[in-house]
Amino acid sequence: MTSVASPALAKTNAPLQKKSKGYRTLKRFAWNMLPPLTFVVILAMWAAAIPLFNIPAYLLPAPAQVFGRLVTDAQQLWDNSLVTITEIVLGFGLTLVSAIPLGLAIALSPVAKQIVYPPLMLMQLVPKIAVAPLFLVWLGFGMESKVLLTLLMTFFPLLLASISGFQILDTRLLYLTKSMGASSWQTFRYLRFPAALPVIFSGIKTSATIASTAAIVAEFVGANKGLGYVLLRGTSTMDMELTFAVLVVLTLIGIAINYIVEFAEWAMTPWQRAKNG
Repeated sequence: MTSVASPALAKTNAPLQKKSKGYRTLKRFAWNMLPPLTFVVILAMWAAAIPLFNIPAYLLPAPAQVFGRLVTDAQQLWDNSLVTITEIVLGFGLTLVSAIPLGLAIALSPVAKQIVYPPLMLMQLVPKIAVAPLFLVWLGFGMESKVLLTLLMTFFPLLLASISGFQILDTRLLYLTKSMGASSWQTFRYLRFPAALPVIFSGIKTSATIASTAAIVAEFVGANKGLGYVLLRGTSTMDMELTFAVLVVLTLIGIAINYIVEFAEWAMTPWQRAKNG
């Protein structure tokens, strides 16, 4: 015998469903507002700390002074931001197109692992900052030395993540797909590559964070343009307003890079979205 829900019961449940949906929407909105609210709280604490502890402006300028400097020096900051962003994009782009394929080769080829992996690990042990002056001697003060240092500093985290990602697949799944007649390409496309993506993106996030730091450090060592150059000039002249304005711009660049990587991961791993609800 089947039961049929009465129209009265359906009408009673309708407001509850609407209320539940509205509550979820409100909860999601409140959750998404936490990061900007945290930022506002930090700004408020910053502004309050200056008069409270009597901090002089040459040590810590007020937020209003910093944002005023962002407006007055907008063109200078924009021009130098483009230089630094270009260095980050080129260096990190070279890392993406070299570290992931090389990680795949090392993970799947014993020959590549035996020949290529040891020299790479020796290079990893060399302090990257120590070789930055060499790049200036070899390549000059142009963008090439900054791109090369960014590549060198971001390469190894992504390489190691790629190797781990391509080796993460359960061996039993490989035997199963082979027994079902799947080709090597099909196994890679439908099993190995999707399984490796979350680990690879973890390495991409780490390398992307390092990329902006690498570009700034390279500009510290020797440059006549870029945000690192402006930051060094601001600190050397005790211009704290300019220094903090550059730090704000660098923070915004870092946030933008993080969101771009997060969106790429969201777009390329739909099964992760389904698993996380």
